[in-house]
Amino acid sequence: MPPRSKVDGLPKAVKEWLDRALVEGNFAGYEALSAELKSRGHDISKTGLHRYGQAFGERLATLKLVTEQARAVVEAAPDEDDTVNQALVRITQEKLFSVMLDLQIDPEKVDISKITKSIADLARSSVNVKRYAAEAAEAARKKLLVEQQANLEKIAKKQGMSQDQLDFWIRDFLGVR
Repeated sequence: MPPRSKVDGLPKAVKEWLDRALVEGNFAGYEALSAELKSRGHDISKTGLHRYGQAFGERLATLKLVTEQARAVVEAAPDEDDTVNQALVRITQEKLFSVMLDLQIDPEKVDISKITKSIADLARSSVNVKRYAAEAAEAARKKLLVEQQANLEKIAKKQGMSQDQLDFWIRDFLGVR
């Protein structure tokens, strides 16, 4: 197993600064970053930073790509029946199992239940958000119908419309039965 990266051993605030500097600098300028870290008391070579920056950049690019793809999927095929969440749970379980095998992770040392619980919480959250959005849309639709019906009744009286005509418009145009 390769030795642990010195970057992983940096204090949280320094690592956060480094991550921001890498992103802002478009993952370049490793000599300057190495010099700055040295001035802060952390001796990490430009090669070590480059190795970390390359992996970090790849993860960031992958995350951006996945986010864009997820956004496109949701726009193209709204997930009313929660199919995407079910697929996500299954894919994550399969990937987690593959990672454990590939890295020879000891399941006794990794709390898989916490990972799967997080996935389940995420799925549940998505369902709740969809339910709330549907309820809010329905409430807004009902409010608009009430407003439209009141407006139609007011206009109908001004125009001298009969009750039968008004009922027709309310029933057949607005769909209020």
